[in-house]
Amino acid sequence: MLKQVQHDDNLSMNKKKYFVTGISTEVGKTVVSAIIVEALEADYWKPIQAGELENCDTKKVENLISNKKSKFHPNSYALKTPMSPHAAAEIDRIKIDLKKINEPKTKNDLVIEGAGGLLVPLNQKQTILDIIKPEYKVIVVSRHYLGSINHTLLTVKLLQEQGFDVALIFSGNEHKTTEDIIKKMTNVNVIGRIEEEPYFDKNVIKEYADLFREKLTSS
Repeated sequence: MLKQVQHDDNLSMNKKKYFVTGISTEVGKTVVSAIIVEALEADYWKPIQAGELENCDTKKVENLISNKKSKFHPNSYALKTPMSPHAAAEIDRIKIDLKKINEPKTKNDLVIEGAGGLLVPLNQKQTILDIIKPEYKVIVVSRHYLGSINHTLLTVKLLQEQGFDVALIFSGNEHKTTEDIIKKMTNVNVIGRIEEEPYFDKNVIKEYADLFREKLTSS
C-alpha cells in the first residue's frame, strides 16, 4: 500500500501546472484557460472569483470544453461584487487569507486562472503574484491596445525577475510591430494567437486546442 501511495505521489509531481494571467482585465484569460484545459484534458481551478457567480469563469470554461476527463475545482473565494478582490472581499466583510487558498489535489495537469493582472490586490499586503508557486508555468495573455506594450513588458519582466517559466499567447487581431518588439525584448516562447473570432464555442475552442497542443506540451 505504501508503494502505491508513493507511486501516485510521483505521478502527481510529474504533472504540469499552468497559471494563466493577463496584462489587464478582459484580455481573454478565460478563453485561453479553456483552450489549455481542452488541449491537455487538464483540470481547472480559479482560486478567486469576484462577481458573476451565476455565470462564473469556472462554468464558462466547463461549457467550452469537449473532453470528459477534465475536472473543475471550487473557488477558494467566491466574492459577490465584480471588483478587485480586496475591495470585493471588504464588501462581503471578509479578508482574503492566502493560507486558505489551497491548490486542489489532482493527478491530472492543472490550469489555474488568475484574476486581472499580477498586481491586483488580494488584501492590504498581497497580490495575485503571491499565489503563483515556483513550479507553475505562467501563460501571459497579451491583447493589443494603446499601452499594451508597456503592460506586457512589465508583466513578463516581473515574472522573469521572480524566476518563473513564462510563455505568451496573443489575443485579438495581429499587430505586427507591437508583437515584434515584445518578442525581441522578452525573448519568451510564443504559443500562438487567438484571432478576433465572432464567437467561441466548443468547436472553436477545440480547433485552438489542437493548434496549441504541441507547443504547450513541448515547452
